Amino acid sequence: MNARVDTSVLAHQLSNRHLDALEEETIFILREVAATFERPALLFSGGKDSLVMLRCAEKAFGAGRIPYPLLMIDTGHNFPEVTAFRDQRAKELGAELIVRSVEDSMARGTVRLAHPGESRNAHQSVTLLEAIEEFRFDALIGGARRDEEKARAKERIFSHRDSFGQWAPKAQRPELWTLFNTRLAPGEHFRVFPISNWTELDVWQYIDREAVQLPSLYYTHPRQVVERRGLLVPVTELTPPREGETVVTRDVRFRTVGDITCTCPVESTAATASDIVIETLAAEVSERGATRMDDQTSEASMEKRKKDGYF
Repeated sequence: MNARVDTSVLAHQLSNRHLDALEEETIFILREVAATFERPALLFSGGKDSLVMLRCAEKAFGAGRIPYPLLMIDTGHNFPEVTAFRDQRAKELGAELIVRSVEDSMARGTVRLAHPGESRNAHQSVTLLEAIEEFRFDALIGGARRDEEKARAKERIFSHRDSFGQWAPKAQRPELWTLFNTRLAPGEHFRVFPISNWTELDVWQYIDREAVQLPSLYYTHPRQVVERRGLLVPVTELTPPREGETVVTRDVRFRTVGDITCTCPVESTAATASDIVIETLAAEVSERGATRMDDQTSEASMEKRKKDGYF
């Protein structure tokens, strides 16, 4: 007689096998960067994707031994809960944290806003390129994933940038059999995306499995919002309600965190990573499409940003 199989145990084993494969690939890429480049840095915002990368980096090198600095490009409009968590996590790991600010670029005149209320999100490209020039970084490790939106899906894992920091989608190098062409001419650099093959669901399953700590904004909490263009816009000093809008309090969480002026929460009562895994399984809209005011545009718009040096 055949032994009965516990389907829940089997599903857990299959899930872990999938996450193990993704983790193994990410660790391989993180080590490849350390072995190949002279001055790499890991882009670290304090968000969930960069925290997952950081956990993989801990496993790749050991706590306190991550061989490259953490780099944050701060718009000056980030959620304080996230920046506080960023600083705390870097301190716990004994990692070097470099912060460069869009406001400093504005003071230098390299960034000019069309009006005081304009989102600074896209202007991070200028500050990032200035940081690359300042520290002569030859590789920047980012947490972008292919499932986020269509322009990101065109990226290679090792994405070449020219001496102006520009991305040319038609001139990307092949990546067959996990072989990466990392040759650089003077002034060029790479953007490397170790979790490119992960999905939002994979990220949350990994956070659940590894008990990765996150800023509290990722979990349900009451917040004042207004409904605008199908989004829940948080009511803050930077994003006040407009004339005719009604402020309501909802139980919400953030699927992604970024500049306050363009990041919106979703209605949710999910209080744990396991709860969010279940919600993500039922989600019909991508995290950026559902929560980013500046992404309610075309694929071509994001592609132009990336060609200008955006993440």
